[in-house]
Amino acid sequence: MPWISATLIVDARCVEALSDALIDRGALSVEVTDAAAGTARERPLFAEPGSAPALNWAVNRVVALFAQGAHMADIVPDALRAVALPHSTPYGIDRIDDQDWVRLTQGQFTPVQVTPRLWVVPTWHQIVDANAINIRLDPGLAFGTGTHPTTRLCLRWLDRHITPGASVIDYGCGSGILAITAMKLGAARAQGVDIDEQALIAARNNALQNQTAVTFFAAEDELTSQASVVVANILANPLTVLAPLLATLTAPGGQIALSGILAPQADEVRDAYGPWFDMHTTEPEDEWVLLAGTRR
Repeated sequence: MPWISATLIVDARCVEALSDALIDRGALSVEVTDAAAGTARERPLFAEPGSAPALNWAVNRVVALFAQGAHMADIVPDALRAVALPHSTPYGIDRIDDQDWVRLTQGQFTPVQVTPRLWVVPTWHQIVDANAINIRLDPGLAFGTGTHPTTRLCLRWLDRHITPGASVIDYGCGSGILAITAMKLGAARAQGVDIDEQALIAARNNALQNQTAVTFFAAEDELTSQASVVVANILANPLTVLAPLLATLTAPGGQIALSGILAPQADEVRDAYGPWFDMHTTEPEDEWVLLAGTRR
């Protein structure tokens, strides 16, 4: 079944109200992006739990998706009137044909070589190097495909630091990629924790796919054992809040690796872990960094 999309370019003053007005008039979804995306004027916006919401861009592209048969000649002008925008505000209407969305989504994820010996291979692709350590992955609805800089930072750190017999806790495990990788690198035991039940489902399926014995817990379940390695790829604000807990989960002399941190946020996170760890920053990737430390 095809859909219809309406695209409007508006400033930050009215973008939220216009989005609401389009939803009220039957839009199935509304996407807001930087109208300057792909140009030198593109500006990233970041927001995370515990921080003020990110403001909109100065100029925004608003794309609303409607079911086939929606009367766009009436809907869009009515939404414009509702937010006091001129009737002459330009907009575009496009038809979106039905496609194999699963296949298109899978096409975004291809095998990734993270280190000379470590590959992340989606389950719908063939293994590229049979002699490598291959992590077979289907992210499902969870974060962690090996393509994001923070995931790659964590994977490279694990490749350098996991030793035979290590015990690992992956806090905020998402797809389970870090805990599974730790086991395939030689760890003796790995546990994953997440607040999202869908992530835990994906992680357990991925562990089975990789024939690794990883135990996954919901965040409300109490972990009673420490680990020699704790890794958490989340966001800066949650990591700061979790500092006392992650310190408790790290055995004395153990190591911790934290990512999901933008370079300007590194000092704040480092200070939060300073009472328990001797922390340092690894080489960044893009605007992201990984903080690593040893438990005193």
